[in-house]
Amino acid sequence: MLEKKFIVIAGEEAGPKSNKMGGIWNVIDAEARNLAKLISDGVISEERPPVIIVAGPYYGHSGADWNKGLNRITDLSEFDEYAAEGELLTTLDTLRSKGIETHIRSGKVRDTDILYLMFKTKDFDRLNTEYKGKTMSLASMIKSEAYDFLGLDSLHYENMNNGMEYTHYLNLSYAISEFIRILVTAGEKIAAGYHDNAVSEFAASLLPSMQVSLHCHEFGVFYAAARLHKIGVNVQTVATYHATIPGRSSGHRSIRKVREKDSSWDSGVPANFSKLESLSSHADVVTAVGDSTLREIKLFYGIDSIVVRNGIDLHPDDIEWEKKKAYRKKIQKFLSEKIYSVYDSKVIPPDRIVPIFSISRIEIENKGYPDLLDSLVILDRMVKTQIDAGYLDEDYRIICFIVAAHGPKTNTPDNFPIYLPEELLIGEEIRLQQMIQARGLECSRIPDGSRHVAAVLYPQWLSDHDGGLNMKTDEFMAGCIAGVFPSRYEPFLLTGLEAGKEATPSIVSKVCGFSDALGTLQRLVMGMGGVIVVDNINLPYLESITDYALAMDYFIDTYTDDRVKYNLLCQEASLLAGDMNWEAPTKQYYELLTGTRIK
Repeated sequence: MLEKKFIVIAGEEAGPKSNKMGGIWNVIDAEARNLAKLISDGVISEERPPVIIVAGPYYGHSGADWNKGLNRITDLSEFDEYAAEGELLTTLDTLRSKGIETHIRSGKVRDTDILYLMFKTKDFDRLNTEYKGKTMSLASMIKSEAYDFLGLDSLHYENMNNGMEYTHYLNLSYAISEFIRILVTAGEKIAAGYHDNAVSEFAASLLPSMQVSLHCHEFGVFYAAARLHKIGVNVQTVATYHATIPGRSSGHRSIRKVREKDSSWDSGVPANFSKLESLSSHADVVTAVGDSTLREIKLFYGIDSIVVRNGIDLHPDDIEWEKKKAYRKKIQKFLSEKIYSVYDSKVIPPDRIVPIFSISRIEIENKGYPDLLDSLVILDRMVKTQIDAGYLDEDYRIICFIVAAHGPKTNTPDNFPIYLPEELLIGEEIRLQQMIQARGLECSRIPDGSRHVAAVLYPQWLSDHDGGLNMKTDEFMAGCIAGVFPSRYEPFLLTGLEAGKEATPSIVSKVCGFSDALGTLQRLVMGMGGVIVVDNINLPYLESITDYALAMDYFIDTYTDDRVKYNLLCQEASLLAGDMNWEAPTKQYYELLTGTRIK
């Protein structure tokens, strides 16, 4: 019998331009694209290769997002219209008859299509259906069914302060699992359309069997795998953790918990999210992006998993040196002009400004921002000493961008972010700015030389129209001379690899999930190398922040005094990204999802 294969890669953030910088969407997109490359290149050599479907939410307009602060709007304009046919058309029509609205588009990687299937779930509370002989809204039916299947107490969970988010995850997971349930049995429905039993049986014998696999990224869609398991649908499922809910709540304390085998949860762990996360036990395979996450899954949930690390998509060509040079000059010119404009000060020559950066979610303690700011104070004293000793020009300045925001901003003022009025900031952005000011690291002290190092909060999602630098993430990373990622809790750290992709050296904490892979890096320079690991696990705090400062000083001095050696450090950073590309993890995911060995 003929067989049709579908691989569904699902996540709450599976929508290209609707999402924050980095994160789960980058991983989902990379997996789908690399799977398509493997098919196009013949590495996956099957007579009928699988259809790749990326599944996630659809936010069609302003206010459709469950999180009104993020105001995400799904933009599928970069993809082509797609006319479904056969079993896929039957499945979408069946969903539509239930009132579940879907939006489907297609993109192409080489010769292989990727389908993007987005589910609109916002109106589930306005759609009527029946459950156990009672008429109720679809949203209520989903909650009732989830309670019967898995004991999910949605009446309690939806009244928690994150109840809207929980409900969104439940609705989205239901929609994804219902799509798969119908798809698996779509052939039977097509055959049943023939009134004559003999014709129907003959038609069924000609239709291909449906093999569907589901890869769930993060707890927001783990209920989809659990529901399919409970209703007995023959689907191979993989649930991937990028972190754990209890681990995130404990942050840097999770290291101690793992060491001491302390499985207790800190106060503040959201019970509804952790319950959804525990549903990974119903998946056929559970994977973790790093060793620390694997240990947390076992510690907090008693679930065994395997490690499949994240990767990075590389540029097809060599390092783009001209790109790095052009965007570095753009950043330097921007800083020189904005500082002069805001503080009506003397002009700092652009080539005397050295830009570095840190970028991540605005989780102040977990991301190690206090450590970074304290190390910048130490670095300032080091630079001042070098200037006083005549080793550096008196106009020498180091500016560290800290890119961290609760969400995108549309009301940025002129000279943003050097001019950063307090009313523009919200939540933890305010606290982070106050921490910068408390250490005297604000840019106002740069022109007169009372500080030679400054931290600039950049509370915005980077884009070519963000109201500040107006640069995409890759352009920004390429233009800075180093990245600093001092996380205290970091299951993997994609941003470090993103920096390496742009051949930008970086400093990472020992906590980060890929630090153990540095031993495979081919060294081009003796000594510290293009990616420096700071031990923030075993060393006392003062020593670790000093090491961050020394590492930054090393990159800055090398950039200033020995450009040839600095370029070799850039190549080393690029090599690390090359060693951790997406091909190997994509092959491993494919084998887990299909049971087919790739030779």
